[in-house]
Amino acid sequence: MFKTTRKTMFRRSGPLAGAAVLLLAQAVALAQPAPDKKLVARGRYLVQIAGCNDCHTPGYMQAGGKVDEKLWLTGDGLGWRGPWGTSYATNLRLFVSNLSQQQWLQHVATMKPRPPMPYFNLQAMSEADRKAIYAYLKAMGPAGQPAPAWLPPGKEPPQPYALFPG
Repeated sequence: MFKTTRKTMFRRSGPLAGAAVLLLAQAVALAQPAPDKKLVARGRYLVQIAGCNDCHTPGYMQAGGKVDEKLWLTGDGLGWRGPWGTSYATNLRLFVSNLSQQQWLQHVATMKPRPPMPYFNLQAMSEADRKAIYAYLKAMGPAGQPAPAWLPPGKEPPQPYALFPG
């Protein structure tokens, strides 16, 4: 009688198990719905005209918008200092990477971040527009590093930063 132990089972099926895992991963990837190209294009357009890149893309304003799209919405190290402390533009691509569309919509509807983020403009958009921005962010995929953490009032931020009157 042939006896299979856990050790021999894994040793015998190593290459096959690896292939099975790859096939399973491929099947899961294929099961994901393809992004709606029109929705993604609408999101890209909204990101451009709403000024999202101005703060959330490094060097965007200084370059007159001439920044490689692969860098868009990856956050910025430019601090925005005022009576609230010093805030930094979030890396939106990392932020949405683990959010469902419903979580994104809920976040946008209730967020009240520190200045200078004009959250009220995002909240004034239609749900369809917020979904389009989400679709664009998801299609871009995660990239870059997290933005620096907020600093409380009175703590000197590293350069560069923009100073708002207090």
